[in-house]
Amino acid sequence: MKNHLTRPALLAAALAGSFGLYSLTSRPAVVADAGNAGLKLPAGFGALVVAETGARARHLAVTPQGTIYVKLNRVKDGKGILKLTPGANGKATVTGGFGSYGGTGIYAKDGYLYASSDEDVYRYKLDAKGEVTNPAQPEKIVSGLLNRGEHESKSIVLDNAGNLYVNVGAYSNSCQVKDREKGSMGRPGCPILDSAGGIWQFRADKLNQQYGNGTRYATGLRNVVGLDWNAQANQLFVMQHGRDQLHDIFPSMYTTKQSAELPAECLYGLSKGANAGWPYLYYDGVKKQKILAPEYGGDGQKLADAKYLEPAAAYPGHTAPDGLLFYTGTMFPAKYRNGAFIAFHGSWNRAPEPQKGYYVVFQPFKNGKPSGSWEVFADNFAGSAEKVASGRADHKPCGLAQGPDGSLYVSDDKAGTIYRIVYNQK
Repeated sequence: MKNHLTRPALLAAALAGSFGLYSLTSRPAVVADAGNAGLKLPAGFGALVVAETGARARHLAVTPQGTIYVKLNRVKDGKGILKLTPGANGKATVTGGFGSYGGTGIYAKDGYLYASSDEDVYRYKLDAKGEVTNPAQPEKIVSGLLNRGEHESKSIVLDNAGNLYVNVGAYSNSCQVKDREKGSMGRPGCPILDSAGGIWQFRADKLNQQYGNGTRYATGLRNVVGLDWNAQANQLFVMQHGRDQLHDIFPSMYTTKQSAELPAECLYGLSKGANAGWPYLYYDGVKKQKILAPEYGGDGQKLADAKYLEPAAAYPGHTAPDGLLFYTGTMFPAKYRNGAFIAFHGSWNRAPEPQKGYYVVFQPFKNGKPSGSWEVFADNFAGSAEKVASGRADHKPCGLAQGPDGSLYVSDDKAGTIYRIVYNQK
């Protein structure tokens, strides 16, 4: 097998020290596992299991030197972040851990590793080897983020101007007077939006900021787990988790099948002050229209106010998009450059219809905007079609990260497997 990096990329990686424990001359090509670790991939791609963490692995970050940091939903052996050191065969070994808090968010940028609990955001200094220098004494960037026990994960990302973006999910399904209760109508003005249901912006280099010091950057977003900064568009993109239970709450308006398919999971390109419209609307991916929510006077047909943000793209309902990554590497073919990979964790609430998701899709982009139809890129995390339909998946893809060589890392928050997807250039 030929090396999967181009000559310029090999030179750049060698100069950057991104081969970690082995030199340019001795480095073997990364070889996929037999059967691509159980995944189904496009021709030319291969997959391998990097490591088994045995924990609920949420988001992950890979440093320029190849060290992998994995955020755990719940602490394991007192550690909420695992450090994985790369080996010479493309795999990695868990060599340590730190951070006595669970959570979802983790992101590496400009010499720091940022990580979040469900209430706070911390940062750790990285040295020239891509290793954390202060594991027991992180700097606290933000404290006191709202956590009401629903949609509590705080996903994070940084832009190129020193800003930190944090999701603060709505502690409600659709802002009803009585949450998820049949026939209950929406709370006037949805007071939840004052403190949740959006993206908050902070300075990435300022210590000890409080929740109230942040700027509400965008609103009307029920819950965002996957988000990333698109450098080509210089814009924040997010994946919203759409609302649940249209049939359960309004059975006279929606069939069980409609409730399984609606609403679409939506990708939004955000600018400061954007309003995506939750809870007043949902997006119908079949009609390609913003529909007024039944809690606020809708009947499944009435259109929502046009003032709300239009989705950049839409995907099947209740598939739970938990990871978003804009691919900037050179390992994969040119069609993937600057496009988006999205990890769909999988549904739980489509019954009696089959469950759906448990895959990573690719969304082409052109000039910073979605261009063309999305396609399933990596599938069979669940293990079989029967396991998908029942919702009893073996693995659930969650976080996405790009390695220094351009490979794609995928975390699994069911069994804790860390996957690596490579392209074998001919």
